[in-house]
Amino acid sequence: MSRLPFQSPPCAAVTTCGSLLQELQDLWDEIGETDLERDKMILQLEQECLSVYRRKVDQARKHKADLHQILAEGEAEASNFISTLGERESFFRLEKPKGTLKEQVAAIKPLLVDLRQKREERIRDFMDVQFQIVHICAEIAGTIDQENSVTQVDERDLTLKRLAELKSQLNELQKDKNMRLQKVNALIKSIHELSILMSVDFDKTLSEVHPSFADMANSHSKSISNDTLARLAGIVHALKQEKNQRLQKLQDLGSTLIELWNLMDTPVDEQKRFDHVTCLISALTDTVLGQGSLALDVIEQVELEVDKLNILKASKMKELILKKQRELEEIYRNVHMDVEGDSEQNMLINLIDSGRVDLSELLAGMDGRISKAKEQALSRKDILEKVEKWTLACEEESWLDDYERDQNRYSAGRGVHKNLKRAEKARILISKLPSLVENLIAKVKAWEKDKGVPFMYDKVRLFETLQEYTMLRQQKEEDKKRSREQKRLQEQFAAEQEALFGTKPSPMRQVPVKKPLGQSSNVNMAAGTPTGRRISTPSSRHGVSSSSKEKKDTAKASAAIPVNYVALPKDSSAIFSP
Repeated sequence: MSRLPFQSPPCAAVTTCGSLLQELQDLWDEIGETDLERDKMILQLEQECLSVYRRKVDQARKHKADLHQILAEGEAEASNFISTLGERESFFRLEKPKGTLKEQVAAIKPLLVDLRQKREERIRDFMDVQFQIVHICAEIAGTIDQENSVTQVDERDLTLKRLAELKSQLNELQKDKNMRLQKVNALIKSIHELSILMSVDFDKTLSEVHPSFADMANSHSKSISNDTLARLAGIVHALKQEKNQRLQKLQDLGSTLIELWNLMDTPVDEQKRFDHVTCLISALTDTVLGQGSLALDVIEQVELEVDKLNILKASKMKELILKKQRELEEIYRNVHMDVEGDSEQNMLINLIDSGRVDLSELLAGMDGRISKAKEQALSRKDILEKVEKWTLACEEESWLDDYERDQNRYSAGRGVHKNLKRAEKARILISKLPSLVENLIAKVKAWEKDKGVPFMYDKVRLFETLQEYTMLRQQKEEDKKRSREQKRLQEQFAAEQEALFGTKPSPMRQVPVKKPLGQSSNVNMAAGTPTGRRISTPSSRHGVSSSSKEKKDTAKASAAIPVNYVALPKDSSAIFSP
């Protein structure tokens, strides 16, 4: 084997290796080693040195490979983190770093530490958001008690985009939760109001819906599931139905109370005890009512009162029926309808005393008759109002006739101006009489055609009365026209006499005209109402009297004119001229 050339060690170890080799040479000389032995030993030393060098090289190569692997793993991990976090723009360092391997590894370590820290923070953010999402979903689904507290995070996607999507989902769920909480609170408020109104146990009602409502102070622990909302809505609906039923029942009982009070003339002080009930008669279903106003004990109290009044009503039934009969007679009397009060009352008394009829049915029948009488009175209302106007106009016409015959009506005195105003108004009212009567006759005809019965006014048919009044008024107008014509002729005769003889004939010298034989001196009988018929309206009496007086005036005026008088022409003076 050839001897390897000896390479001098580094300068730091030259002195040491050389001195040791020199010392070894001296020892071999002293020992007397042969050159062959010396060569073997030197070869052995060289081999041992080569082995050490080779081992050191292998270690260096392995260290280099480890550094390459560490660097590659670090770069891969960094790339994975950047991809998972989605932050390539923030960590754009994918180009290979410069320098030795140790420098490259030292350069990538801070990046990995920063990425790991961000990853842990991102995972915590994801866990927090996902935990809230799962919790709210469990609240909505009603499975909050079976909720799994462990939340799994998908570490493959930790990007801000994914986190924003989860936060948006959480925001929508929180809005849904808030809306559900508002609905729950609104439903609970309605249940509370209805419970107070009807004196229902509010806490017991809510505890039957969900145990979370037992602690009303903690508003965030309320159940907001679909099942809870449905149950609350069902309870509100049921309570509203119960409220409407109780309100309707109290309204019916209140109406019955008022009816019984009116029938039996109950004192006002006793009625005031149930003002809280009678005030509900006109209440609507949405009206805000007082606390406990629809409680069961209130209904029971009113029912007991109604039962007590019904017992009293049974004992006073006869008196109530007769009272109803008097009410019926009063309705008929107010609208001038024919009513046989005494005979009807006697028949009722005999019927009640006989015991052959149910008094409750009889009372109900009286109520029906009263309702029918009120309907009839309502149908006659329009005509009766016009009859009243007609009567008033006739009275004013009679007064005006008397007023115009008064020779001293213009004399100065107390109340003259009032009479003048009344006369002016009376003339306006009388001018409307024909149209008023014509309209009234048309309405009476229409009423009789619709009802199929004559319109009676105080046992006299109003249509016949109106016709008779119309005839009398026409006769009166004709008498007035004849009187005016007679007066005109008399004035013309007086004027002609004055023109012929130069003097005006004196009324004292006029010779009265004798009445034809057999003519009655009472003119009222000629224009009065037919014998045997009673006209209930005062207008007919006024019409008759005024027409009679007109006839008297006509008779007096005709007495001043000769019977054989003929009106002369205006140029009659030529006849008497010489």
